Amino acid sequence: MIGMFGGLALLIYLTMRGMNLLIAAPLAALFVGLLNGLPLFPQLAEEGAANFLTNYMTGFTGFIASWYLMFLAGAIFGKVMEDSGAADSVSGWIIGKIGMKRAALAVVLACAVLTYGGVSLFVVAFSVYPMALSLFKQANLPRRFIPATLAFGSTTFTMTSAGSPEIQNWIPIEFLGTSPLAGWEVSLIVAVFMMVFGYWWLKKMISKAVSKGESFVVRDTDPGNESRKELPNPILSMIPLLVVLLVSFFFHDSLGTSALIVALCGGILATVLINKKYFQNFGNAVGEGALGAVVAIANTAAVVGFGGVVRATPSFASAVDVMTNIPGSPLIGGALAVAIIAGLTGSSSGGQAIALPLLAPHYLDLGVNADALHRTVAISSGSLDSLPHGGYVVTTIRSIAGETHKDAYPAFGALSVVVPLIGAVLAVILFSIGL
Repeated sequence: MIGMFGGLALLIYLTMRGMNLLIAAPLAALFVGLLNGLPLFPQLAEEGAANFLTNYMTGFTGFIASWYLMFLAGAIFGKVMEDSGAADSVSGWIIGKIGMKRAALAVVLACAVLTYGGVSLFVVAFSVYPMALSLFKQANLPRRFIPATLAFGSTTFTMTSAGSPEIQNWIPIEFLGTSPLAGWEVSLIVAVFMMVFGYWWLKKMISKAVSKGESFVVRDTDPGNESRKELPNPILSMIPLLVVLLVSFFFHDSLGTSALIVALCGGILATVLINKKYFQNFGNAVGEGALGAVVAIANTAAVVGFGGVVRATPSFASAVDVMTNIPGSPLIGGALAVAIIAGLTGSSSGGQAIALPLLAPHYLDLGVNADALHRTVAISSGSLDSLPHGGYVVTTIRSIAGETHKDAYPAFGALSVVVPLIGAVLAVILFSIGL
């Protein structure tokens, strides 16, 4: 247990200190493995038995095998939107319509629409970041809040809500025999609460920073530091975003997550066809997007590898046993178990996939309302998965936004950990009183 929780604490500490995750994650995983008695190499273990090297690299390479093309297409789509001026055009139009003071709201809504449309959270961050950067620049807001704004729009009131096509809302269906709309009445109340409370908190944090003199700081690496003489039509520039949303939505059932690759390629093609004459350097944009995708997926895979080692340890099996046998209300036990396991593995879907096969039969035999359990564990899974070492957290803060955990994580954690935790508590209360 010291090895497992100590390894997690070490990973969080090294991440917050700014150490490269490709070094920090294997080091923390090694700490976990050594204190749990895992053999270092497969040659030192019995055939087929868990060992540090195999389990780490299986998690690392498995994630890349599953997600690389999606990361690649998402990063290139974001870059071509950026290079063509489409992101600047759309953001300028939004600022003109809703005002400078609501720039953060525009980013939140863009993320929410894409997430609820079935676009992967990682891809949403890649796709919306160029527009978010432009919006924050025009509104002169501190750029360290961009990752928190992206996460708030993607991982709170959308990802785990009733009807969401995201995997966090679909995993419980297999184990509980429910539907994507399970517990929709409570889900709607919780989603509205998280949206209103979270946005109020985000605005308060940004306003406090601005009152202290913080503003948008331009970097040499930012696109288009020189002012463009001509931008594409903002309405036409929204078409690629619409293409991504519609294609992913209509092909989600038939192609699953592969629909995102088709959707993003369609978005790239639409951007090229509509805004061809506005590109500054198309080839460079594609190259930068590909490089960014490699860095982002490597960082995320490093953390997934850590989770692969943690899951192979005897202490993790013991922790899961304790978590899945918490006395009291099954809804509280289910929410806690999924949230803590998601925190240990750095994955909301991982937390559900590990806990639900153990929880579901036991709780259903006790007569627990399956819809209530579905919605409670879905909401709670999107909380502790956003601790500093989480794959999405690292990708969004470090690889996409180019920020440090020290600057960006306080707001990020407030909106993506605290707000969903409060939402899970509210869901348990509402289901307990019969809603």
